[in-house]
Amino acid sequence: TRFCIAGVAIWLIVFALLPNLFVLIISFLEPDKLTYVLPDFTLDNYRRLASPSFLAIFFDSLWLALSSTLICLAVGYPFAYIMARAPRRVRPWLLLLIIIPFWTSSLIRTYSLINILQNNGMLSKLLEFLHITSGPVSFMYSEFAVLVGLAYTMLPFMILPIYAAVEKLDTRLIDAANDLGAGSLRTFWHIILPLTAPGIMSGCILVFLPALTLFYVPDVLGGGKGLLLGNYIQMQFTKPVPDWPLGAATSSILTLVLALMVLGYKWSLKMSSQRSDFDTDYEPAPVRTQSYLGTGSATGRGLGTQLTARKRRVSGEGK
Repeated sequence: TRFCIAGVAIWLIVFALLPNLFVLIISFLEPDKLTYVLPDFTLDNYRRLASPSFLAIFFDSLWLALSSTLICLAVGYPFAYIMARAPRRVRPWLLLLIIIPFWTSSLIRTYSLINILQNNGMLSKLLEFLHITSGPVSFMYSEFAVLVGLAYTMLPFMILPIYAAVEKLDTRLIDAANDLGAGSLRTFWHIILPLTAPGIMSGCILVFLPALTLFYVPDVLGGGKGLLLGNYIQMQFTKPVPDWPLGAATSSILTLVLALMVLGYKWSLKMSSQRSDFDTDYEPAPVRTQSYLGTGSATGRGLGTQLTARKRRVSGEGK
């Protein structure tokens, strides 16, 4: 066991910590045409990130990444919930449908979207068939095409963490909510959503940050018309006169964003553990208890308060 832990630690240090530390150090150095960097400390690389041109690129990338994350969440959450509640013999096949796209390069899958979005493509023919458009329509080389490509590429990374969270959901809490007379919407808002928040946060992290830096999707589907953050970082390292310190400073800012999102994920785990503090000896009552519904002392209380009161009552009766 110690050998395995040591091996993992060495791997993380060599391939994760040291490269990130190397990038952070370069971000504080001066650029040079011949040697790429000069050993002179400076903060100019971070000051240049406050320029209007970079801020425009950053906010455009932020908008696309946030939009694609919300689309993946809106599509992925219902799909993950249905998968987790499907019969056990069906779940492996549904998981296989999610994993199959990983068998093919994401770049090839992005090129396959051209047949759908191009003029006389599948989407254009569908719109003509439905008489929504009067002729062929091309969606290529537009912000819409880039958004579709990002959402399509990142969707599995949203579904899998949410599926894991929903599968571990304690159904006794849902039974208790139904026993207390809560409707489907209220049960979802007060029980299901808070307890699956860690899966949502994990999926958002796995989708949002890569969507900021996927440079090939805007190149293939957007035609390179708009410069996004991933293309901007790539350009700093590959242009004829590279600017490694500026590219490293941009990458360091993204690492800081990732760290903040991880802190948000840990906070959601803490909140979820507090909400899931439920008596393991609780058994849902077979008869709907009316004393917790409508008016009386339960009026104005949240469903979480009602569940806590029910837990204490059951524990008291057990004694």
